Amino acid sequence: MKQKMMHKEMRELLQEQTPLLSQEALLGFVDSFLARREEFLAPLTRQRTPLYLFEPEVLSERSCRFQEVFRAHFDAVRFYYAVKSNNYPEVSRVLIQTGFGLDVSSGLELSMALELGAEDIIFSGPGKTKEELEMAVQNSERLIVLVDSFNELATLGRIAASCQKMVRIGVRLTTNPQGLWRKFGILPEELMRFWKRTQEFPNLLFQGLQFHTSWNLSAEAQLSFIRTLSGVLSKLPAQFLGQIAFIDVGGGYWPEQGEWLQPAGTPTGIVRKALGVGSGRNRKHFCLPACSIELFARQLGEALKRQILPLVPSCCFCFEPGRWICNDAMHLLMSVVDKKGNDLIITDAGTNAVGWERFETDYFPVLNLSRPAAKENDCHILGALCTPHDVWGYNYWGEDIQIGDVLMIPTQGAYTYSLRQNFIKPVPEVFAIQALTGISASEREPVCEQQGNVQN
Repeated sequence: MKQKMMHKEMRELLQEQTPLLSQEALLGFVDSFLARREEFLAPLTRQRTPLYLFEPEVLSERSCRFQEVFRAHFDAVRFYYAVKSNNYPEVSRVLIQTGFGLDVSSGLELSMALELGAEDIIFSGPGKTKEELEMAVQNSERLIVLVDSFNELATLGRIAASCQKMVRIGVRLTTNPQGLWRKFGILPEELMRFWKRTQEFPNLLFQGLQFHTSWNLSAEAQLSFIRTLSGVLSKLPAQFLGQIAFIDVGGGYWPEQGEWLQPAGTPTGIVRKALGVGSGRNRKHFCLPACSIELFARQLGEALKRQILPLVPSCCFCFEPGRWICNDAMHLLMSVVDKKGNDLIITDAGTNAVGWERFETDYFPVLNLSRPAAKENDCHILGALCTPHDVWGYNYWGEDIQIGDVLMIPTQGAYTYSLRQNFIKPVPEVFAIQALTGISASEREPVCEQQGNVQN
């Protein structure tokens, strides 16, 4: 019986249709970068590949757009950049300058935020160590601690009392009590017990709540939890509600181009791989569509005003974008170092530059900047690491491909740089493309250079 059910589920997955990526959208994306090829190649007069290209102006534009669309729907709102999505210090510096606070989730990230001069920090994440909490207490005037558990609350309360410091706190709420996401926060139904426990620690000032859902192609998961939270808050006493100064809605907003997939990244491809029959043609690209940030803001604004604000009318709403903000602000450059056939080349960059086997399942166009053309050719684009999983893609955009050609993979700003690792090959350097000066990241202030070398 169990085997029949498994076979049924496999058949259903094989029949599931993942939408194809629009050829028009793909060509528009490719053309927008090929049109700037000289700009992307210019750093190679100073630097060698592999190389991260960082665009501060793109980052600033994304920051301003995010803030503008959310401010249109909220009277009181604050923004925090999720540092884990890209921990290159210059990313955080630019976002601080454009009005963001920082959302950090480790002592390492907190140290960087403090060195950058951030004055508005949220310290989140599970399993905070005693040393990390001590650092938070010593800098309590610059941050809010989002407490993750009852044990963490007690430890923080003792440290704050021993240092005679007042510490502002919130609590993270679990959005999914099943599976691995249950590691984060406390259950919503434990809010009353948590609030009563905070009163045992006079040096802790309870001010708010945080919840987070991830991989949001739409606002559906966030809207669902807002309904849950409204039901919980409606049953809590006025004294509790009167202390809620903020509700942090978290992040997880997906860039509006959607999630682009190789055949192997689709449900059908996963089943085919498990059955050992291959994932199909690699020239076919797929896309899970995502809604615009304007739609996110409107839907969240309507839901929070209708379901939360009547209960906590003086509440400020906080948002923690990461991927949406930094995704488009970094690109990867690499060079072809070997051609083993018309359909197989080796580059000087290994996937240690991004830290995971991203491109076996995720699709990003590989652009040949040396021989540009708006056509895609079949070819295994592989790295120089001593592992078969060192894959950049199965096609390239260009007229031809030869040893010495410079390739670019655009929009690699999110969950790549932060995950890079010294595995076999060194990690790429970063070059910041400046509109006027073209100053490389290595020529900036010494503090940035030192922090940029910190490994996750």
